[in-house]
Amino acid sequence: MATLREVVAEIEASGGYARAVVCDVSDEAFVRHAVAAAIGDAGRLDFGVNSAGVSGGDDLRPTADYATGTFDRIVAIDLRGTFLSMKYELEQMASQGFGSIVNLASGAGLVSVPGFSGYTAAKHGVIGLTRTAALDYGSLGIRVNAIAAGLVATPLVATGRSARIAAHPLGTHCATR
Repeated sequence: MATLREVVAEIEASGGYARAVVCDVSDEAFVRHAVAAAIGDAGRLDFGVNSAGVSGGDDLRPTADYATGTFDRIVAIDLRGTFLSMKYELEQMASQGFGSIVNLASGAGLVSVPGFSGYTAAKHGVIGLTRTAALDYGSLGIRVNAIAAGLVATPLVATGRSARIAAHPLGTHCATR
């Protein structure tokens, strides 16, 4: 949360308005509350970034050996969480006639990754959902896009780093600054 506060402070220092809200994106009530909190006193939501996601760690398994619980958890956070966030963001943006949403997908949403059945399926879903929403809401002045980044070295992926690098066709990943 400290990093989020720093980003909000930076935006506000440059004259903008921002609010960071943390929630369990797999729970509809939490998401509805989080979007309402983001709208806040301003009464607007001009921009939404849906970036919550998990990959399943370094539990790389062929599809038939993939744990159902792992699959369900990934889909609940990565795909359902994106859907729920967009649902309430789009309601507000449609009422104000403007907005922009960026969903964090993945290169795994464009090409398959061995051993990552849940993550690959969820990220393919995020891209499909993004494309559909862009068509559904573009005429209302709302842009919906996705970023399909490759593997990025973050603290979250550190535990499964060697397995992910080994599974990656290039044998490497992006680094954060």
